[in-house]
Amino acid sequence: MTATDALSGTSTATPRLARYIEEARKIVDAGMPPGLTARMVGEQLAAHLGAADLLTAQQCEGHPDRYRQHLLHTERGLSVVALVWLPGQSTEIHDHLAWCVTGVHQGEEQEQRFSLAARDTSALVATEKVVNRQGDVCGFAPPGDIHRVWNGGNGKAVSLHIYGVDISARGSSIRRVYGPAHQ
Repeated sequence: MTATDALSGTSTATPRLARYIEEARKIVDAGMPPGLTARMVGEQLAAHLGAADLLTAQQCEGHPDRYRQHLLHTERGLSVVALVWLPGQSTEIHDHLAWCVTGVHQGEEQEQRFSLAARDTSALVATEKVVNRQGDVCGFAPPGDIHRVWNGGNGKAVSLHIYGVDISARGSSIRRVYGPAHQ
């Protein structure tokens, strides 16, 4: 991602996070369609959000200038990343390489979703604005996954992002960033 730190990995997962990763791995290994996989991975994630033992203090550290990613786990077909947002921090408008599930662990995230204009595929149309609060889970699969996310609240926000791809080789889950020419 262009507006973030390099992915900062950790070699250990908390016992709760390790249990979740095992649950998600079983779902991914079942080989279901991407939309169904994302929905089921999200349902499992919801049970862990907000738990004090899900992430370490280090995995919840932000950056003063931009949102921060903590790479928690990668393997073929599955990546888990904690994103930490201080007030006002945001992504660029982007889409993804694979299905994605987001669960808010602390605070809230705001999201603006977009679609490509029917007549001009270089232009974006804002379609829906969503506020996800602690415990909320949402997900999507390409195509139709263009969005921008930000922390519009007064406190820190922490979310877990689960991707249906090993992002360690690319350093990001982003397929494309949509610049001013698309807006």
